[in-house]
Amino acid sequence: MTPTPPTRNPAAYVVGVDFGTLSGRAVVVRVDDGAELGSAVHAYRHGVIDRELPTTGAALPPDWALQHPDDWREVLRTAVPEAVRAAGVDPARVIGIATDFTACTVLPVRRDGTPLSETGLGHRPHAWPKLWKHHAAQGQADRINRLAHLRAEKWITRYGGKISAEWQFAKALQVLEEDPETYAATERWIEAADWIVWQLTGAESRNTCTAGYKGIHQDGRYPSEDYLAALHPDFADFARTRLEHPLVPLGSRAGSLTAEAAGWTGLPEGIAVAAGNVDAHVAAAAAKAVENGRLLAVMGTSTCHVVNGAVLADVPGICGVVDGGIVEGAYGYEAGQSAVGDIFAWWLAQGVPAGYQAEAEAAGEDLHQLLTRKAAGQPVGGHGLVALDWMNGNRSTLVDHHLSGVIVGLTLATRPEEIYRALLEATAFGTRTIVDALEQGGVPVHEFIVTGGLKKNALLMQIYADVLRRPVSLATSAQGPALGSAIHAAVAAGAHPDVRSASAAMGSLQRAAYLPDPGRADAYDALYAEYRALHEHFGTGADKQLHRLRALRNAALRSAAPHDTDAHDTGPHDPDAHDTGATTPTERP
Repeated sequence: MTPTPPTRNPAAYVVGVDFGTLSGRAVVVRVDDGAELGSAVHAYRHGVIDRELPTTGAALPPDWALQHPDDWREVLRTAVPEAVRAAGVDPARVIGIATDFTACTVLPVRRDGTPLSETGLGHRPHAWPKLWKHHAAQGQADRINRLAHLRAEKWITRYGGKISAEWQFAKALQVLEEDPETYAATERWIEAADWIVWQLTGAESRNTCTAGYKGIHQDGRYPSEDYLAALHPDFADFARTRLEHPLVPLGSRAGSLTAEAAGWTGLPEGIAVAAGNVDAHVAAAAAKAVENGRLLAVMGTSTCHVVNGAVLADVPGICGVVDGGIVEGAYGYEAGQSAVGDIFAWWLAQGVPAGYQAEAEAAGEDLHQLLTRKAAGQPVGGHGLVALDWMNGNRSTLVDHHLSGVIVGLTLATRPEEIYRALLEATAFGTRTIVDALEQGGVPVHEFIVTGGLKKNALLMQIYADVLRRPVSLATSAQGPALGSAIHAAVAAGAHPDVRSASAAMGSLQRAAYLPDPGRADAYDALYAEYRALHEHFGTGADKQLHRLRALRNAALRSAAPHDTDAHDTGPHDPDAHDTGATTPTERP
């Protein structure tokens, strides 16, 4: 008699959901090997709200960027069930769900989690979620930094010496100073990464990643009430009343899927919901970049760089270092560039003549492909150009969102593809500045790994390899953050013991996909020296010309704008540059 083969347990699955700048995407993943079986994308109906408020049509001031919370809920209602259908799996076999978000995207809510934009305050801009690229709180960030250094606050060195205008405290202080009524109605101030978990579980939770990198939570505490009161008397209790909450470690179970959320998603009620996370940090698990020294660059509309290190070091100009900020047992370092793909999209929208569009259509290409092909054959330095990648300010290492872009070397013979290549190179130079700062600060970088939508541009990846003088590895998944979230869901559901082991089993990586060419690398060293000269002159020198130009622009725009004191009078501004609203070709996955 032939023995009966042992019964194999049916496969288990998890869902990862990545909330990006312009859309949200869901992926269904098998827990034992990380196979991605189905995915779906939902574009936000309201996109980036940077011109007028949806409720009133009132014009927004310069450098504002808001979002609509129901766009995020709609991702749960549409993309998740669509992904499950595309995967062809039984929803009953899904054991967990996890999410990640752009950060710092933050919103004021009632104590029950209701966004203030969905209350009677919806006509006020400060009641709406502030997207990561909302840079109108630069003045508040400057004051936060000056006071921290004046008082020798210990935590300021953990952020490279500067808190960003993009983060929680600067944005909250802006609300208090420009719209006290909305601030008074804010019972909880919460990252979208934690708010979406609240929607799934029915209970508030806070994750260690966003608290550490975006919320100045270091050594078990937020900045003191004495320090906050020195910024503004009414800001003294901000952390205690609006932020304070037990923190949930990454990969932990934050709660269980409620009946309502099960109805939205089509997933079983009661399955594990993992702690919230940030898109770049969660993607490290998908790219097998959780070991020390493996720097992951999540490249899309902007770029975020994350790397683990064995020791705590103070690195000037980084976004932050957090114990366990990426995985338990390591110090997670973060840096970034405020615009990358958005810069390329800006040039396609503004600087390419109609004849190029016709040529691209005739060749069956899009404009990115056409300009890449035209630029690829040019020798390094053949365009005679160098650019600063600051069209949306500088996140690292200057942490100054008053800065703006610069292109030097233009002549009447300069072609659109030459400017395009100079912009590609500028973002690589910005990344080299960050890598140099990390290594000079005592954080070794052994491997450079890329994930995100821009990894498909072969010219861009080769430029990075040549500029950095090191191989560029590529994360295999086209949905890096969503896969990373799914890996964390598997840990939260108990399918793997920790994020490291789950990453080894479910992540994937193509090592050394692009190798540096010594001759081109030598030529790029010369161009990089010119980039650094511009970087020092406009970024750290005494000449604040870019700041003066920004101030002139904002003054002119404010004087020309209609004045509506009830709907959108937000008081004084000290803002910075804003996003171009780039669409699908440059959105990070």
